[in-house]
Amino acid sequence: MELPRGKSYIRLDQVSEEDIENLILRVNSCTWRQTFHIQPVSGLLNDPNGFCFYNGEFHLYYQWHPLGPFHGLKYWYHTKSTDLVHWENVGIAIKPDEYFDSHGAYSGSAVEHDGQLYLLYTGNTRDENLVRRPYLCIALMDEEGNIIKSKKSVLDQVPEGYTEHFRDPKLWKVEDKYYAVIGAQRTDKTGTVCLLSSSNLLEWKFEGELDTELDDFGFMWECPDYFEMGDRGILIFSPQGLEPQGDLYQNIYQAGYVIGEKIDLERRELVHGGFIELDRGFDFYAPHTMKAPDGRRLMVAWMGLPEIEYPTDSSGWANCLTILRELTLRDGKLIQTPIPELQSLRKTKTEAQGELRDETKAVDGFSGITYELVCEFERGDALEYGIEFRASNEEKTVIKFDAAQGKVIMDRAASGKVIGSKHGTERKCRIDGDVYKFHLFVDSSSAEIFVNDGEEVFTARIFPDIRSQEIRFFAKGGQAGFKAVKWDY
Repeated sequence: MELPRGKSYIRLDQVSEEDIENLILRVNSCTWRQTFHIQPVSGLLNDPNGFCFYNGEFHLYYQWHPLGPFHGLKYWYHTKSTDLVHWENVGIAIKPDEYFDSHGAYSGSAVEHDGQLYLLYTGNTRDENLVRRPYLCIALMDEEGNIIKSKKSVLDQVPEGYTEHFRDPKLWKVEDKYYAVIGAQRTDKTGTVCLLSSSNLLEWKFEGELDTELDDFGFMWECPDYFEMGDRGILIFSPQGLEPQGDLYQNIYQAGYVIGEKIDLERRELVHGGFIELDRGFDFYAPHTMKAPDGRRLMVAWMGLPEIEYPTDSSGWANCLTILRELTLRDGKLIQTPIPELQSLRKTKTEAQGELRDETKAVDGFSGITYELVCEFERGDALEYGIEFRASNEEKTVIKFDAAQGKVIMDRAASGKVIGSKHGTERKCRIDGDVYKFHLFVDSSSAEIFVNDGEEVFTARIFPDIRSQEIRFFAKGGQAGFKAVKWDY
């Protein structure tokens, strides 16, 4: 059973249990199912939502279309964890069953207030001509996990000057007042972020547009997220409609941030520097952050992109979330590092070191499908050096440093099934100085690569044959030393 795309607003309760079970069986037979990433039980996962710590547990929700690997009637799906590594599927959190969310419970965020968790989200509706109208909606979760939606929208008119693309509120608290940034599109079809405020989370006021220095920067800004680190204010968002510039903006849509002074809430102004992409790879969108009880700023994102088809579609499912990353500031830039809790997944450890002299070398014990790999390089005079993984005679995914260009390059031209090839098969970024470390997290159908302790990150879905398991180290045009350690997952 799979819905035709024209039937994408069919509700889950309109489908038989048998059809759902058959779909899940088909999903579970897919060899590209992930082992340590959050993924949907069926259908399509996209934006992470409502990431928070409440009642002694971490809660994370995501957009979910259960009945097929395409965008249709969206639910909020709920997962929770005590350790940020092992996630329990709780089930549906928000159903699209009211006048204000009849065509989908879209993205939002969460905050604790008066002992309950308040979920602020976008309700999507369409009229008989399929014209969209968004609402701002509230649901409350108690300590037992019961979720009740408010019976009325808390903001039911898009403010003048903006189109129906007005969504994805991200909450934070300042003293005794709540604020939210929300993604918007002006009527001249340019993207921006607006500011909302509330004293009780149930009645919201439109404060106006946030004044930034990016007046004509794409046609829509999705999934904004504002937070502060020290005396810095950081706005993360996902702009749509940026044209590629050199190595920048190579994906269909981008995700990145600006850093500046803290938002001036009275003047609705953010003074900031330039836009910086968060991830240099192929599949990273709609990042969402939270502040953990220990003070860390944690981030998760959708490991996928809108309007891109993936090979798992034929098995009835699509997409997953990234591993969790801790954000820190270094020299005016966000640094991403994998959370140390992931080390609890480490099993068998294998180590190797050696010299590479214009060669590609396989090492005993270095192969696999799901693992963590840290490789430190010491460049001699090699023109390039790096790693081939999920490799065989026919397939390989490559991460390398090209010393002549001063660039890190990820190449998935031979990674297996082709994805989004019209947007290219390589991603590059410049690095100052040599690359001394690649830190890889490889799952059944993904790779996340942290370069130089999080200075840059490359995230990609890959779909190799299950037999492509080799790991190979190489240097070209000279010599390089390497030291590697791998843990099976």
